[in-house]
Amino acid sequence: MVISFYSTLSRYGCFSNCSAHGFELDGYWWATSEHYFQAQKFPDTPDAEEIRLAATPGEAANLGNDRNRPLRSDWEQVKYEIMLTAVFNKFAANSEIQEILLSTGDEEIVYKSPVDLYWGRRKDGSGENKLGKILMEVRDMLRQQN
Repeated sequence: MVISFYSTLSRYGCFSNCSAHGFELDGYWWATSEHYFQAQKFPDTPDAEEIRLAATPGEAANLGNDRNRPLRSDWEQVKYEIMLTAVFNKFAANSEIQEILLSTGDEEIVYKSPVDLYWGRRKDGSGENKLGKILMEVRDMLRQQN
């Protein structure tokens, strides 16, 4: 069986980076993993703080995707590890969603994105599904801790 998600309103909506499951990391409170991920594009800048304080994850994403802001030069090399850090901390800090993730057993998790071929996978099977792979990796990490 494949477990897929996209919207925060779905059964596995807590897997979305936009789900309202905050965590503390690097001395700051992050309302969502999307806030953390987008802010890391501009470390130690006023842009990062603006993104951290964004009212919604959608606003954080829009700010983070604004190419008028100076994107860190190593972004393509570090974005996977940053997402892994964000997702791990989100699930480690929120026991109710940690239980949901662990309850998926060994099933494949797929981020069904109609547009994002790096983080997700389309209905036709195209896409790398990196977010789904990170969720499965985090699931394994959490099992080892418990």
